Amino acid sequence: MKNLVALIMLLAALCAAPVVAAESDAVAKAQDAAKAWLALVDGGKYAQSWDEASSRFRATVSKADWEKMLAAGRSPLGAVRSRKVKSATFTRELPGAPAGEYVVIQYDTDFANKASTVETVTPMLDKDDAWRVSGYFIR
Repeated sequence: MKNLVALIMLLAALCAAPVVAAESDAVAKAQDAAKAWLALVDGGKYAQSWDEASSRFRATVSKADWEKMLAAGRSPLGAVRSRKVKSATFTRELPGAPAGEYVVIQYDTDFANKASTVETVTPMLDKDDAWRVSGYFIR
């Protein structure tokens, strides 16, 4: 009986390993996409950040509205002084979003004009199998 339980546990672990590896790879790729996208936002390249965002993002908000929102919400914060990944979580479901592959990344960020903020960047696997940002929030 002990051998059967051990065998079942081993098989379960072996079956789960590819899923965990795939999700880990997704998280790494999503973090790379988020980092590149945040560099655009940090550099004030708001129009280009819209261009590089996911197709769902671009369908949801116009480029002009995005530029206005970032100018109003992000510019007053000033330059990024520090940004550290707080968490990065793979998920296939998000409230109000279609099923897909997402990584919710939270950063502890200090800006020149506001310390101790949390930025949430949500890359998704886009239609062309590239990771692109689909959401950005600051609190």
